[in-house]
Amino acid sequence: MKALIIEDEKMAQANLARLLNKAFPEMEIVAMIDSVHGAVEFLSANPELDLIFMDVELSDGICFEIFRRVQVKAPVIMTTAYDSYAVKAFEAGSIDYLLKPIETDALLRAVGRARERRNPSASIEKLLAALGQNTKPYKEKSIVRCGDRIIPVQSGDIAFFFSEDKANYLMTYSGEKYMIESTIDSLENELDPQKFFRISRGCIIAFGAIKSVSRNATGRLVVISQPSAPVELAVSRARAEGFISWLG
Repeated sequence: MKALIIEDEKMAQANLARLLNKAFPEMEIVAMIDSVHGAVEFLSANPELDLIFMDVELSDGICFEIFRRVQVKAPVIMTTAYDSYAVKAFEAGSIDYLLKPIETDALLRAVGRARERRNPSASIEKLLAALGQNTKPYKEKSIVRCGDRIIPVQSGDIAFFFSEDKANYLMTYSGEKYMIESTIDSLENELDPQKFFRISRGCIIAFGAIKSVSRNATGRLVVISQPSAPVELAVSRARAEGFISWLG
């Protein structure tokens, strides 16, 4: 597997190379480049790569300029110290987004995703293997109380769960808000992770409720939901990387 590192900080170059050599001794790092100009020249002459690790802020500009100047055929894993570029990275075609300092688990996941992109049959085999195993039963409905009534709400009708004023609620796609007894912590383990994601300490949102993602004044990702939420659905910085990967 031939990999290219595009990174302008020498220490970050060395750290990433060390992690890769340790986790993937069979991987060949063909070059380490520190600029947009150098990357464009190298990719123009060496288009056949298996994987590219690309820092966002390089010595002579932002990495997205590379995509405008040369065709990038290999899967790209973005590496940066900031989560503010996450949305743009995935729009450019990045398959993963690693925040510095890069953790081994995150690196293993990203490279695994790149390998699956190169060998789709491996993903199919994993899926078939998973289908042959007993899968965990996920929560199909939530029971809520409304006055003297007990109402079952199907999980497919729930847009998001959230905390407000020390209480927990669910909001349906039709805009109905119900108080619930379950905690956000317990719900995280009971809901299907393919359909729901915990974006913060106090909110779990369904994929279908996400209308768009923007940024607030502090630079944090904020989900614009349908229906509208009574509180700001801000994504915690610790969960931003995982959230963007889940969306992708």
